[in-house]
Amino acid sequence: MNEPVLQTTGLMRSFEQGGHKIEVLRGVDLAVAPGEIVALLGPSGSGKSTLLQAVGLLEGGFEGSIRIAGTEVAKLDSNGRTVTRRDQMGFIYQFHHLLPDFTAAENVILPLLIHGATQADAEARAEELLSALGLAKRLTHRPSQLSGGEQQRVAVARALANRPALVLADEPTGNLDEATADIVFAEFLRLVRGEGSSALVATHNERLALRMDRVVRLHEGRLQ
Repeated sequence: MNEPVLQTTGLMRSFEQGGHKIEVLRGVDLAVAPGEIVALLGPSGSGKSTLLQAVGLLEGGFEGSIRIAGTEVAKLDSNGRTVTRRDQMGFIYQFHHLLPDFTAAENVILPLLIHGATQADAEARAEELLSALGLAKRLTHRPSQLSGGEQQRVAVARALANRPALVLADEPTGNLDEATADIVFAEFLRLVRGEGSSALVATHNERLALRMDRVVRLHEGRLQ
């Protein structure tokens, strides 16, 4: 059996507020298999974003184990976390967070160059991904010249640029209307599966969740 791309054991996160301890994650055990796309369902405040931030090594202060592609990463130093995020992960958020002064292609090329790709290879990879998402004629457009759905497609391409083992998506279509969200999400699923990546997708949308391989539910800091 293949080792999970992501495995958390006893993951806990709490905050102090007004002299009280607020437990957000209460011992989360989760495994995501190679190539698996998992929906993380839960209402607002259930801890979905906190779980993604912990798994994505974007926030400290948690307890427990996090293994990415078989390597324990929970206790890495700042440089180790940066390298793991760069080499193993891709991130998609509700808001696209594209660089406004860069074209669609340049937004995808930049993480490739940071990863060590040549300019020619980075340009070819960006064009490949954006074309697969229906943006072949929009490569030189800046974000302000793109629709909301097009901007989020660029964000998807950027997240997959370096062929990450794991994609973490936090309400990736939450800022789109229903019709556009359906189209973009279908393209996201197709591209992630085509690239062979795994994905953990936080959402409150039951309809979108059922299109993924498996659904887990987070309630009061625990998986159900």
